[in-house]
Amino acid sequence: MRSKVIIFVIGIAAVLGIVLCKNTNGSQWFRIGSQKEGESGLFTSQRIVKKKAYLTFDDGPSKHTDEILDILKKNDVKATFFVVGNPTKEAKRKYQRIVAEGHTLGMHAYEHNYKKIYKSVDAFSKDLKKLQNYLYQTTKVKSIYYRFPGGSSNTCVNDIKPYIRKVKSMGLYYYDWNALSGDAIDFTQSSEELNNNILKDAIHEDNTIILMHDLGKAKNTVKGLDSLIRSLKDQGYEILPISESTKEIQHVSVDK
Repeated sequence: MRSKVIIFVIGIAAVLGIVLCKNTNGSQWFRIGSQKEGESGLFTSQRIVKKKAYLTFDDGPSKHTDEILDILKKNDVKATFFVVGNPTKEAKRKYQRIVAEGHTLGMHAYEHNYKKIYKSVDAFSKDLKKLQNYLYQTTKVKSIYYRFPGGSSNTCVNDIKPYIRKVKSMGLYYYDWNALSGDAIDFTQSSEELNNNILKDAIHEDNTIILMHDLGKAKNTVKGLDSLIRSLKDQGYEILPISESTKEIQHVSVDK
């Protein structure tokens, strides 16, 4: 009977093209022969297929930046900061700390003034180049990651596509989000409410970019950050900083 079971299992494996693979750490898993490493499918383990979460903070640096960085460091997590221009000595130190601790330094706007930056594509371009140059002078990092103020789906301009084309012509990657806390919409929301807003969105996504804010008034974002990180990890998310390999989540694209 035992030999029949073994023959049956071998037969099924042959039909499906199942391959026994081995990790460098010695652990093993099965995958379908035609399935590439990292792709989901039958017999894949969480070791191979992981959900990805990207914590992003807009509008900093602020009085909370150091505390945010402390929490990220304690949890051994890297994040992405879409910053605005701030010429003060203290702000420069915070930009430098973001980079020194391995986080992604992204651009938002030098002047977070919708009327000014969206007045024209030329005004928009000048503001963005000013921020990129300033951050390079401060950190020696030429940022290539961008988030539109208000997102690419903002209603500040009738047609965002010329602005998107400008961003792409500068060799930049732009990112919106598919999970948000709402921390800049209602500053009275508790840390629990903010985290629930995020998790309610993120639970439907295997690749989630989370929008939060590094603002003086967004104190409950900071208060709930440690708990948010634990919750995401408990749900199987690998928390990463945005990089060139990150799947772009874009509300509006010139390719659509």
